[in-house]
Amino acid sequence: MFFNSGYLIFMLPAFLLTMLAQMYVSSSFKKWSRVPASSGLSGAEAAARLARFAGVNISIEGVRGQLSDHYDPRTRTLRLSPAVFQGGSVASLAVAAHELGHALQHKEGYSPLRLRSMLVPVVNFGSYLGWILLMIGLLLRLTDLAWLGVAVFSGGVLFALVTLPVELNASKRARALLAQTGLIRSEQEMRGVSTVLNAAALTYVAALFTAVMQLLYWVSLVAGMGGRRR
Repeated sequence: MFFNSGYLIFMLPAFLLTMLAQMYVSSSFKKWSRVPASSGLSGAEAAARLARFAGVNISIEGVRGQLSDHYDPRTRTLRLSPAVFQGGSVASLAVAAHELGHALQHKEGYSPLRLRSMLVPVVNFGSYLGWILLMIGLLLRLTDLAWLGVAVFSGGVLFALVTLPVELNASKRARALLAQTGLIRSEQEMRGVSTVLNAAALTYVAALFTAVMQLLYWVSLVAGMGGRRR
């Protein structure tokens, strides 16, 4: 009832886009990881220099995993994966600068970032509640309850929509910082930085597309409910 051939019609394109985005990220990072940055700095060293330049007071530490890099606003900590923390490639500097871009957003009180942070607990709770309301509404043919579940579940789409400009802005800041500080000195290096960051951005586009398609599937399912309301 819940997952039929219609589900594949909605979700298969999203799955394919997600797979392509992940492949593009992996291949772009791998390619530019082989190109040493002319600055000679590792990702951690570059992040520290960029932080000083931007006047951002943060801690920088390593974290396990591949491309697990992130900025934690609660502790003002930049966590970089081993390949970025220790690596001195164009890709390493691109990722480190991107995460530093988030730290700069945090310092400046960038509105979309603040909104995303506010949405996190709401979306986490709403994702569970939305499923419950949807399942009960569909099983018992309670149309109004099912539509309420759709409305609650749509918070995930809003979160993905807000996340996209946050990530694009962090990449824009990264390019500017790398150019202003001279850590990226040639057109080839900047092209590599842009390739890595654009590939990463595509994953967020895929996440938004997936969230929209999943929401549309539930909308189609509830809209197609037959029988009488209760």
